[in-house]
Amino acid sequence: MTDFTIKTDADGVAIITWDVPGKSMNVLSLDGAAELDKLIDSALADDAVKGIVITSGKKDFAAGMDLNVIAGMKDNGGAQGVFDGVMTLHHLLRKIERAGMDPKTLKGGKPIASALPGTALGIGLELPLATHRIFAADNAKAKIGLPEIMVGIFPGGGGTTRLVRKLGAMAAAPFLLEGKLNNPAKAKAAGLVDEVVADPLAAAREWVLSAKDEDLVKPWDKKGYKMPGGEPYHPAGFMTFVGASAMVHGKTKGVYPAAKALLSAVYEGAMVPFDQALRIEARWFTNVLMNPSSTAMIRSLFINKEALEKGANRPDAPDQTVKKLGILGAGMMGAGIAYVSAKAGIEVVLIDARQEAADKGKSYSEGLMDKAISRKKATEDQKTELLGRILATTDYAALDGCDLIIEAVFEDPGIKAEVTKKAEAVIPQDAIFATNTSTLPISDLARASARPEQFIGIHFFSPVDKMLLVEIIKGRETGPRAVAKALDFVRQIRKTPIVVNDARFFYANRCIIPYINEGIRMVAEGVNPVLIENAAKMLGMPLGPLQLVDETSIDLGVKIAKATKAAMGDVYPDGAVDDVLFWMADQGRLGRKSNAGFYAYDDKGKRQGLWDRLEAQYPEAKEQPELTEIQHRLMFAQSLEAVRALEEGVLEDIREGDVGAILGWGFAPWSGGPFGWLDILGAARAVEICDGLTERHGARFETPGLLRELAEKDQTFYGRFVAQPKAA
Repeated sequence: MTDFTIKTDADGVAIITWDVPGKSMNVLSLDGAAELDKLIDSALADDAVKGIVITSGKKDFAAGMDLNVIAGMKDNGGAQGVFDGVMTLHHLLRKIERAGMDPKTLKGGKPIASALPGTALGIGLELPLATHRIFAADNAKAKIGLPEIMVGIFPGGGGTTRLVRKLGAMAAAPFLLEGKLNNPAKAKAAGLVDEVVADPLAAAREWVLSAKDEDLVKPWDKKGYKMPGGEPYHPAGFMTFVGASAMVHGKTKGVYPAAKALLSAVYEGAMVPFDQALRIEARWFTNVLMNPSSTAMIRSLFINKEALEKGANRPDAPDQTVKKLGILGAGMMGAGIAYVSAKAGIEVVLIDARQEAADKGKSYSEGLMDKAISRKKATEDQKTELLGRILATTDYAALDGCDLIIEAVFEDPGIKAEVTKKAEAVIPQDAIFATNTSTLPISDLARASARPEQFIGIHFFSPVDKMLLVEIIKGRETGPRAVAKALDFVRQIRKTPIVVNDARFFYANRCIIPYINEGIRMVAEGVNPVLIENAAKMLGMPLGPLQLVDETSIDLGVKIAKATKAAMGDVYPDGAVDDVLFWMADQGRLGRKSNAGFYAYDDKGKRQGLWDRLEAQYPEAKEQPELTEIQHRLMFAQSLEAVRALEEGVLEDIREGDVGAILGWGFAPWSGGPFGWLDILGAARAVEICDGLTERHGARFETPGLLRELAEKDQTFYGRFVAQPKAA
């Protein structure tokens, strides 16, 4: 079984086909690269071969490098092992680029083209960039680009150096620094590929047979080459690099090592010959791979995320693909669930108490499709087809035949119990019933069901169409088939699931509420709100705690606080938070939805800055805490709850804890999640900080027993709870 095969046709064109066995998309492994190297050597040495076309045996070209291999590379020789492995790949791609031509005359090489039938990402684009001509299929669904920055690394297979030399630093920036993906037509317009055709393999063959020596020489190998847009010390290029540095620091706040390393590789590489630039790229790529942040990001945002999406924790049950979905409640949440489900091809029955409300819920999908059409991301036919899958009605009889029901009515146990009974009166006996709730215990809600083993929680995050995470909650009596059904449904709608056990606030809200509360508590203490918000953003949090509570609504916070206090009684710990939160609500400042919260807003709802009257009510203390003190409070408020959730069995898998934290509320992605962050920090150091915070701020920072045990045994969370993948 090989990843690459070669066949030379009657015209002397060697077709190298990439087709990794057992994979839906091609990924490049170290063994695969060695195979390709040998095939290139044999084709260049064969006098019968006039040229080479590299293509794919699958519908797509490639998804990139095997990140499991990348994650394990440093185990084989540390930094030197990583660097040597990367340089081996550079030598292969440079061999393709030079194609046997005379190094002095730049003649006598064999033309090498790439034919991309579909998506080409990461090394799947870096390899074609080394060929002499890239032909992409006219496939609107295909995506072409270099998304490595999104998982904590950067294009290290020559893609960084080649794209900058081909397009210039300014034009290459969106693809390198933002991981922007394009369809083939836009990729051609941007200069990523050369041709978009109906049959890329045929077009590539035709080009190979007619190519001349000058067609094979890349611009950077020609005498007198000048970088588009100017080099770093060129008058035009200087401002580009100064601006890029400011932009990168502004966006990353200095906590994402890959972006800074990428910019360094581009800057330094632009001032030296091409082959030296590749070595610089390899050094910076090695630097990034050796950084614990990149290791954590790769682990959580690729390896763990992919494992969860493929059903790593799915019970052993028959296929539970959803054929017909019933949704009870056509508000924002129900409407959003209807949209993502219909988009996935599922037949949807959307029920509300009033037909007007049901129709409004369906119109939400219409609005999203109209927006997609205006952006040329959908067609009128697709809109008609999607809306045709949604039946908006008040009639519960329409639920007949539904194999999954999702209840999304108000957070009121009485109303939820009522609609549960009404639905179970008409749905099939084997249908699974799910409640979408963010706070109410699933086991309590299941009492209204005649089939508690088929009752489960499915917690969506708002807005449903944009948020990637879905939290699945098992009640005390929830059976394995219900869990499998929920997981299979989440896979159908192309989101990432985590599975947790029933407890107050489940997992995500349990961790995010302390983050918000800690920020509000500091306001009451007289900490400058600007300092609080910026401290959070400098940690890599997408929103500061005050902005986040504005976005989720202050009156919701009040409601949750009252319910929590009623449930906890005298041990309720957040009275100081309530003083601020309730006062804000009394002022009518309910958050963004009311254009008034911790922040001020203009008439169009645009945030204008922190509300100036906040300081009058909560005067700024003369002595402000150190930045690190604020950051430790914000990070540990979340992370300690994650550890406690694991201790208590709410969370069963730390991979779900990390992926859920990043996708659910944006927990500092550079860290790989709360468990990844604690591992980077080290358990002993974490305990030391917790003990200090407890002494200064109280019992909410007390070190969980599990964390103290890890410190005493010199262990990490991932070392103890997750078997690490072995490097191939």
